[in-house]
Amino acid sequence: MTRAEEFEQLRPLLFAIAYRILGSVSEAEDAVQETWLRYEASPTQPTSTKAFLSTVVTRISIDVLRSARVRREEYVGQWFPEPLLTDPYEDPARSAELADSLSMAALLLLERLSPLERAVFVLREVFGFDFPEVASAVGRSEAACRQLAVRARRHMDAGRPRFEADRREREKLASRFFAALQEGDVNGLREVLAADVQLVGDGGGKAPQVARGRGIIGAEKVAQVLASIFPWFVRIGMTLEPHEVNGHPGAIFRDRDNKVLNTLSLDVLDGRIQTIRSVSNPDKLGHVGPAADAWAIFREANQARRPTD
Repeated sequence: MTRAEEFEQLRPLLFAIAYRILGSVSEAEDAVQETWLRYEASPTQPTSTKAFLSTVVTRISIDVLRSARVRREEYVGQWFPEPLLTDPYEDPARSAELADSLSMAALLLLERLSPLERAVFVLREVFGFDFPEVASAVGRSEAACRQLAVRARRHMDAGRPRFEADRREREKLASRFFAALQEGDVNGLREVLAADVQLVGDGGGKAPQVARGRGIIGAEKVAQVLASIFPWFVRIGMTLEPHEVNGHPGAIFRDRDNKVLNTLSLDVLDGRIQTIRSVSNPDKLGHVGPAADAWAIFREANQARRPTD
């Protein structure tokens, strides 16, 4: 097997590691590409290709994350991970666990960790690397990695989100939500929302936001806002495409030219939707498809909502 073939076999794992460390599709893809370049340029064949490549992509991701954290502190509004529609790394035996580690809620929780803690947690808790492998990947002693893992696990356990375990129940609830959303059905929305549901958005200052700041909280407020806005977008040609987003129910919204306006992801708990996250920053949607002109769409929708003489 050639180096290129070995690399392609491991590419899904490398991307999965990098994305969970970075929370960015574009940065993860760049980290994987840089890993290939370093592997291709290596004069010797490593004893374990998987160990070598995992180490390289992890160290690259840690370095990128350290610089990215400064940019995220200066980010306009709430920062969310770039939405991931499909995780290329498949492990049927651990599919539910892997999906939960991909969720927006879990990735936002990982943001609280230091880059080293995050990398150790991802390698150890998500992908099951043993401590010698983790230590080699991050360049620390096994003892230090065990301490990092304990601290990371403590932080994650303190805020770890719980989700609806039954995948089909989540999908049925999401289907009811999106049907009510398109119809502007306040009662239908209210029935599927938790009492303390939160609607939050990430526009990065580059797209109009319905839910600014900390967002909109409460079933009544969220239902009223959604029911008053989205039917008008449908009337001007916007379409809703149900799609799994970060391993959980969600949707892609497209304009009449099939360009991407935003994505929505839903957190479901106890038979109700707990959090609705919208990503409309066009810089975070390029991998989903060409980004729509959100400002023009909002102006057109507002114009359509005005009463005519």
